[in-house]
Amino acid sequence: MVKARRLAKRSFRAADRKFLAEGPQAVREAAATPGVLLELFVTAEAASRHADIVEQAHQAGTPVHRVSGEVMASICQTVTPQGIVGVCRFVDVSLDEVVASRPPLVAVLAHVRDPGNAGTVLRTADAAGAEAVIVTDASVDLYNGKCVRASAGSLFHVPVVVGVPVAETISRLRDAGLRVLAADGSGPYDLDSELDTGGLAGPTAWVFGNEAWGLPRETLELADAVVRVPIHGRAESLNLATAAAVCLYASARAQRRPGGCRIRS
Repeated sequence: MVKARRLAKRSFRAADRKFLAEGPQAVREAAATPGVLLELFVTAEAASRHADIVEQAHQAGTPVHRVSGEVMASICQTVTPQGIVGVCRFVDVSLDEVVASRPPLVAVLAHVRDPGNAGTVLRTADAAGAEAVIVTDASVDLYNGKCVRASAGSLFHVPVVVGVPVAETISRLRDAGLRVLAADGSGPYDLDSELDTGGLAGPTAWVFGNEAWGLPRETLELADAVVRVPIHGRAESLNLATAAAVCLYASARAQRRPGGCRIRS
């Protein structure tokens, strides 16, 4: 339990290459991913309520620890723990692996600092059918507890890359045949126009920036185009997660085959 508790700190997560997944949704998805769930901590009440997860862990040979509510509270980072938490191994893959797969749609988080936003964009990318999410070295820790919870299990669905410099990421994706688009409210290109002219139909990587100040000039200059989401009403702007959802779904729509399925490599 001491080893599990220390995973609340980034330095220990990095040293052990392990992290905590709290709540039934995250733990269920971790348990469904072979080799990811290493240990399961559960209260008696949660074990009864989520018997399917406990049984899945037993079937996989994963150690299951029954603990008190007090012990659970000492492990979890939430104010009101849901009574179930898993110790998981890191799930990130290399940029080489992503590039080799020739993905049609990728989300890049550059300078994103809020873990809730990062997790929500990951969840959105999963829903839009993106083949990978890349979290650059200037962004938040993907395995932060709030980020894991905000992803609602999508962390275990989509290949993720962490810790790669922005410039290297963009260069490698472009070499793999993706058009790199930076999402920025001051961009000269309009998302609707990109859709109308077929600019989103090909393999695309969307780069999303910091919640407060967007993307730095040097990153914007690396992109093939800087695209804004049009504001048709009086709102000043969209928040990061909403803008990412609009952009990723625009690409998913543009890449759709007849019948509704996205074109995939």
